[in-house]
Amino acid sequence: MLGHHYTRTFLETAVASMNAGCNLELSYGMRNNVFMHIPKALAMGNITLQMLRDRVRPLFYTRMRLGEFDPPAMNPYSALDLSVVQSPEHRNLSLEAAVKSFVLLKNVRGTLPLRARDLPGKRLAVVGPFADNPRVLFGDYAPVPEPRYIYTPRRGLETLPANISFAAGCQEPRCQQYSQAEVVGAAGAADVVVVCLGTGTDLETEAKDRRDLSLPGHQLELLQDAVQ
Repeated sequence: MLGHHYTRTFLETAVASMNAGCNLELSYGMRNNVFMHIPKALAMGNITLQMLRDRVRPLFYTRMRLGEFDPPAMNPYSALDLSVVQSPEHRNLSLEAAVKSFVLLKNVRGTLPLRARDLPGKRLAVVGPFADNPRVLFGDYAPVPEPRYIYTPRRGLETLPANISFAAGCQEPRCQQYSQAEVVGAAGAADVVVVCLGTGTDLETEAKDRRDLSLPGHQLELLQDAVQ
């Protein structure tokens, strides 16, 4: 209603939201929010009691599964303490989730995976603004892990039995200031080049959309210099 002008009133917005299947409103800090108008919509016949029950049911089902209505002593989540934060078991689970979430678009000539047994004596270059900058690796609403647990591509590759060189090329995702010689020098002397590009929350996040999907700044030039 306020941003996109799809509706004109809170009442109309509540009805449209309910009809669309929405059952939860993020209304932090709003004294007069949209869903406070649901009783009026019900009284006017804009929505039915059955629809209201259908929307509420999964909310309370989730709260029941979380144990919110149980005595604290019966809730297993109450027994969790700081010892489980960054525990080896959870770190291993995070590693497994990361491995299983990769999307490989191409694998020309079976270049991947890089096998540690094939790397001794090889020269690897890791380049790009995302190669060794922990700050830009996490998306919007991501937790802030302890620095010792953050493995940038450079830090991870340096655990392999290979000669690793590094060149950021540009220090941040906007990549307005680009050091071409730095990238060409590192990539030209390498057997394998790992290029780390992207956007990060500096360029796209909630309420900050992009007009196109092009790589920002000089990142495309960096990529072309690294692989030529």
